[in-house]
Amino acid sequence: MQGYIVHITKAKEEDLIVHILTENKLKTAYRFYGARHSVIHVGYKIDFEPHYSTKSSLPQLREVLHLGHRWNGIRERMLLWQRFIALFYPHLKGIESLEPFYLELLDWCALRWEKQNPKRIALEAYIKLLAHEGRLHPLSDCFACDLPLHEEVTLTRGFLPAHPACVYQEGMQRPLVDTLLNEASALHLSDKHVESLWRTLLEGL
Repeated sequence: MQGYIVHITKAKEEDLIVHILTENKLKTAYRFYGARHSVIHVGYKIDFEPHYSTKSSLPQLREVLHLGHRWNGIRERMLLWQRFIALFYPHLKGIESLEPFYLELLDWCALRWEKQNPKRIALEAYIKLLAHEGRLHPLSDCFACDLPLHEEVTLTRGFLPAHPACVYQEGMQRPLVDTLLNEASALHLSDKHVESLWRTLLEGL
C-alpha cells in the first residue's frame, strides 16, 4: 500500500500515530519506536504494510519504504511541501472513503515540485481541488456583500471572491483572477500575487 504522510502525532514514549493519505482513504496506523525503523516525516511518500492484531484498534505500520524524490533533500522545497501537504489532514479527517483524485493530485504536484515554483504548483493544485469538490466560485458577486464584482477582485479563504474593500485585502485585476480560476494556471501571476495567495491557501483547504 502506498500513500503520503500528512500528519504525525506523538504517542507514549517515542511511538507515533501516523496518518497516511492513500488511494481510497486517510489511513491511521501505529508506529512503534525501534532502532531498526526507518525515519519518517510528514510529506514522505511511503510504501507500507498495515499489520492488524486483536490487541489494538489501530494497525501497526510495518515494512515501510520511503519512495523519495530528489527534492526531498532540498530543505526549502521540503519545508514548503510539508506545509502544503499538512493541509490535507484537517480537510479530509473523518471522511470514511476517498476517491483516487487526492492521491493523484499529490503525485501530480510531487513530479513538478523540483523544477517549478512550489507555491505556484500548490495554487494550481488547489484550484483543481476546488473544482473537483464543486467549491470553485464564479467571479460574479462578492461573497461578503452580494454585490457584483468590479475590475479589482481579491480571493479569501477557500478562494471566495470579494471586493478588496469588503475584506480589507489588496486586490488583483479581474482578468488575472479569471485566468487563475478557469485555467488552473498561476504562470501569469506576479511573485507578489503568488505570495499573497499562498498565505491565503495556508489558512486551510
